[in-house]
Amino acid sequence: MVVSNVYYPLSKNKSMQLYSFPKKNSFVLLLIACYLLLLSSCNSTYVSKKRGYYNIDFPVRQYVKFDKPGFPYSFEYPSYATIIRDTTYFDNNPEDAYWINIDFPQFKGRVFLSYKQIGGKALYKIKLPNGGYKDSFAINQFDKMVADAYSLTNKNNVAATSINDSLIDTKNGIAGIFFKVGGNAATAKQFFLTDTSKNFLRGALYFNVTPNADSLKPVQDFLQGDLEHIINTFQWKTK
Repeated sequence: MVVSNVYYPLSKNKSMQLYSFPKKNSFVLLLIACYLLLLSSCNSTYVSKKRGYYNIDFPVRQYVKFDKPGFPYSFEYPSYATIIRDTTYFDNNPEDAYWINIDFPQFKGRVFLSYKQIGGKALYKIKLPNGGYKDSFAINQFDKMVADAYSLTNKNNVAATSINDSLIDTKNGIAGIFFKVGGNAATAKQFFLTDTSKNFLRGALYFNVTPNADSLKPVQDFLQGDLEHIINTFQWKTK
């Protein structure tokens, strides 16, 4: 340690006495304090912040009846949803007249409802080697439609963490299967309804956003109640 010599006068008549003290004591103590502070901060436990999401205000549940003339089915749907004609597939297929979408603009969600008559003819598009398509007709067989419903649900296996199915059996005599898909799948809620002899309808809930199970969970849980109401009020029409 560097030491410097400093003289202090004792009295007017006495000779000067020599005293010595460390000149850099304060600086060294400051360095030690900074080192200890840095050491303690390096050893402290890091606590990550939880990811936050926007608070969502859900509407009051109210329902109106969908009972359009000519349709083979009716049901009640939320008043904060809108029903539009589905034009995604084959406009020239007569069965498409009964394909509709239930839109939830507030949540950027949509329930696709596709109807098929069991034993009826269905139009399919077959891809040709040159990249074009041609129309092909086939019979809607009940077993094949059920298998297709499971196959479409299982297409989510890449992103899904789980797929659970449960039986549907309502007081209106509606039977079917409800699928709940876990994880960041494109659609977490799917179902089909049927009387096994004449009518078959498939439904799937989608969102026009990047799939994120955590951020979508509150909306999915809320719309789960609406899907259950749609299914429980669903009825086939008899001609």
